[in-house]
Amino acid sequence: MNRVITGGCVCGGVRYEVHGKLRDVITCHCVQCRRTSGHFVAATACRRPAFKLLNDETLKWYVAVPGFRRGFCKECGSSLFFEEDGAERVSIAAGSLDAPQGLKIAAQIFVSEAGDYYQIEPAVPMSQHGGHNVPLP
Repeated sequence: MNRVITGGCVCGGVRYEVHGKLRDVITCHCVQCRRTSGHFVAATACRRPAFKLLNDETLKWYVAVPGFRRGFCKECGSSLFFEEDGAERVSIAAGSLDAPQGLKIAAQIFVSEAGDYYQIEPAVPMSQHGGHNVPLP
């Protein structure tokens, strides 16, 4: 049986489902992620064919860097998705999942851009840039 994972924004204007497994969480400390979320971003991911939007009534996409876009709810402001044009991965804000999935933080990226008001977890693998070895399921 194929496992179905659901999630969405605070107001319900955006709902999605994932058929199958999710990648463990990667935290991103880059300036853009911190500004769009108000803190660092904790994101899981799946392969594009496993992802389905159920309701995109209030979904808005923002492009800050050509080739990449961020999806958020234009009603409640929830930060939800990050995608690279043509890539097989859909990154999903881990906090937008409806139920616990047993995920763990597996890597930290762009740690050189981290805010000065929190500490990087030294026990979790880290990268000064965007590289990591956390595979998609």
